[in-house]
Amino acid sequence: MGSRCPLTWGLFLGTAALMIRHKRKQAKISATPATPLPPCEVVFVLGAPGTGKGTQCERLENRLVDVELNRTWKHLSAGDLLRAERDAGTGPMADLIRSKIQAGEIVPSSITVKLLENAMAAAHQESKGSITHFLIDGFPRSHENMSAWEDAMGAVHTIKFVLNFECPEEVLVGRLLERAKESGRSDDKIEVIRKRFKTHVESTVPILDYFGTQGTPLHNIDSAKSIEQVYETVEKLFA
Repeated sequence: MGSRCPLTWGLFLGTAALMIRHKRKQAKISATPATPLPPCEVVFVLGAPGTGKGTQCERLENRLVDVELNRTWKHLSAGDLLRAERDAGTGPMADLIRSKIQAGEIVPSSITVKLLENAMAAAHQESKGSITHFLIDGFPRSHENMSAWEDAMGAVHTIKFVLNFECPEEVLVGRLLERAKESGRSDDKIEVIRKRFKTHVESTVPILDYFGTQGTPLHNIDSAKSIEQVYETVEKLFA
């Protein structure tokens, strides 16, 4: 047998493991759900740091309403939830989140999924039931993330489609360095930015192939364009 590229072989193994989990999930679909939420529709929003995921999600959240002008979609940023948990706590979990974010690494999946589940339940309750659709920004970022989602929530909620924002790396570096002047975020330093790009390529990009194997619609969005041009493209997918 010839030699294999480690990244390709790892991608194959990760996708195979997720497919096995998916089949197990289908087999136990009637089991009691782990989440108190009713069945919801989810759009995963992916892309390298600085591609404008959050900006577009905020616009969608404000404009997607029902006939009574109640919001029906909620934007949840995995990164924002993790940073809030980091800033609010002083225990081991907060310390772990802090160290991972500062290093540009992925936080353990169980933590991220639980924070997302809690935020989804809170948004549904606060909206008195009008919010049953979620834009989940910056998740899943790895095969491990996706496995944790499938185990905790996959039997209950439907993935409507996946948005993948694409933009040249040097454009993104410029955006992030500019953002750092105002945000003060520890992960907007140049050395961390480069690490985050590397993590994105190695861990997140292979997830896109997995969605293809499951027949989940994947929409690649050119986010090098202006905010308005990008929004015009994205908005049509929710019509």
